[in-house]
Amino acid sequence: MAENSMIEITGIEIVKEEERTAKPRQLFLPWFASNISVFGMSYGAWVLGFGINFVQATIMAVIGVILSFMICGVIALGGKRGSVPTMVMSRSAFGVEGAKVPGIVSWLTSIGWETSLAITAVLATATIFERLGLVGSNHTLINIVSAIIIAALIVLGAVAGYHVIMKMQSVLTWLTGLTTLIYIYLVIPAIKWDVLMSAPAGSLPAMIGGMTMVMTGMGLGWVNIAADWSRYQSRDAKDSHIIFWNTLGGSLGPAVLITFGLMLAGSSPELAEGVGGDPIGALSSILPTWFLIPFLLTAILSLLSGAINGIYSSGLTLLTLGIDIPRPLASLIDGAILSAGTIYVVFFSPSFIGPFQSFLVTLGVPLAAWAGIMMADIAMRKLPYDEAALFDSAGRYGGFNWVSLLLMGVACAVGWGLVINQYSDASFNNWQGYLLGPLGLGGKEGAWSGSNIGVIVALVIGFLGYSLLCAKRVRAQEGASEKVANLG
Repeated sequence: MAENSMIEITGIEIVKEEERTAKPRQLFLPWFASNISVFGMSYGAWVLGFGINFVQATIMAVIGVILSFMICGVIALGGKRGSVPTMVMSRSAFGVEGAKVPGIVSWLTSIGWETSLAITAVLATATIFERLGLVGSNHTLINIVSAIIIAALIVLGAVAGYHVIMKMQSVLTWLTGLTTLIYIYLVIPAIKWDVLMSAPAGSLPAMIGGMTMVMTGMGLGWVNIAADWSRYQSRDAKDSHIIFWNTLGGSLGPAVLITFGLMLAGSSPELAEGVGGDPIGALSSILPTWFLIPFLLTAILSLLSGAINGIYSSGLTLLTLGIDIPRPLASLIDGAILSAGTIYVVFFSPSFIGPFQSFLVTLGVPLAAWAGIMMADIAMRKLPYDEAALFDSAGRYGGFNWVSLLLMGVACAVGWGLVINQYSDASFNNWQGYLLGPLGLGGKEGAWSGSNIGVIVALVIGFLGYSLLCAKRVRAQEGASEKVANLG
């Protein structure tokens, strides 16, 4: 793909050496722009919903944000070492064909995330237009128009590809950051410190639950695309720098926004309750009217930024599943699915937070298991990937690594047994939590029921299991690489 090309044609194939010119610091922009959205403030209400106080919530949220994006940074190393997207890189651990299993999870996760962001943008548009008196109490028409426009913008951006996205992010980063600072300045008077600091402390399981939700909603929600940007990094880029810029870009905005969101939600129970149905609309309720249009435009742009990244990467993941179509067409297909999901939640679902939280914990478990396995695989490898073998089932990575697939299955079985769905409007997930009783954690109504610790357990099982069971396999592959290098 030429640097000046308007549309990126490169799909999941190996990035050409002459195109690998990016520097680690350039990773800051896409990660920062995708996570600076005021949507991050909504997590303040959701974390306090676990029954913990402001100090506890702030500590656990910041830890969850930083830790989750550090995981993204580690996974991003695979992009530099293999010159391929994230889910192609994971073939080293799962086998060329076996990687399709986590690939399906990755695709569903990306689709779910980009749909959630699109839904939030549509709901916000309707609410703010009503406050401006431009529509009546019937939101149907504005919802339809908003859904069409937002879906079209997301798909067009994703179809354009890497270089257009990177240029767009450089503009959105400054615009979104400035507007967010203005928002914070305007709503500071709404913070009531006496109310905020009077809330009682919550339990350890509740604290873990808040941290887990932040982890799944932040870094773990992006971990399956973490190497998609770093595959354009130069060969001599330092691993520590890639991890640093990924972590800083991803976590800086959310750490500040969630903390401020905690202040607002802790000061106003009404605001906290409103965030569950329409996150951006609720946050706009305390703004002066003159700032509604700038707030809406910036909120939508920041949401679109994250959704475009998601569509772009979900399109790449679709290609890894064996669907032989051009990358832009893959983005169009995912865009159609995004539109259908947006229509369902906006027009037929009773609330936003129920399906969203259920989505996070359900797909968060297998995604965490996959991340644990990949972190172990990356940590044990000291040499670049055999790029050709990542596309050849007869190569050194093989067609299937059954140990990894079985390990991921075990991690999911345990993890899903330790998470629960807390919302009645997402009752299709009530089958989870089946291990909370047998393991003496109080069952689905006990103290640990809301901790959703199964996500963390799945991550640990994946990492430790792969480190113990596949170390010999990795050493053999590394030895083969060194032997080939010496012969050359």
